[in-house]
Amino acid sequence: MDARDDAALDRAFLALADPVRRSIVARLSRGPATVGSLAEPFAITVQAVSRHIRVLEEAGLVTRSRDGQRRPVHLAPAALEGLTAWIDGYRLEHERRFRRLDGVLGASAAPASPEPITPATTSKEKEEES
Repeated sequence: MDARDDAALDRAFLALADPVRRSIVARLSRGPATVGSLAEPFAITVQAVSRHIRVLEEAGLVTRSRDGQRRPVHLAPAALEGLTAWIDGYRLEHERRFRRLDGVLGASAAPASPEPITPATTSKEKEEES
């Protein structure tokens, strides 16, 4: 991963650190929407939602298109794939470590081979042997 990828990850995670922006991304996962419809569930102004969308655009997480007078906002799934790929790299490493730990713990918890049972020798038998 180069510095440009790191900067893109920084912008994307910073954009997603805000709960309003995460809600917008969640809503856009169901399909494109206008800024006005994206603003409806929030108790903030449409202008504030536009600023949140601008941050998401700068992070590459959403795009806007033009449809006559409308400018619908679209989710950019490729940017989300980059984020999940980064997270999956660490998740897979931890899973590999846990599987290795499970193997070690399973081997140490396995029952040891039983000691052969020898009959106790009585003192009378010892006298007879000698």
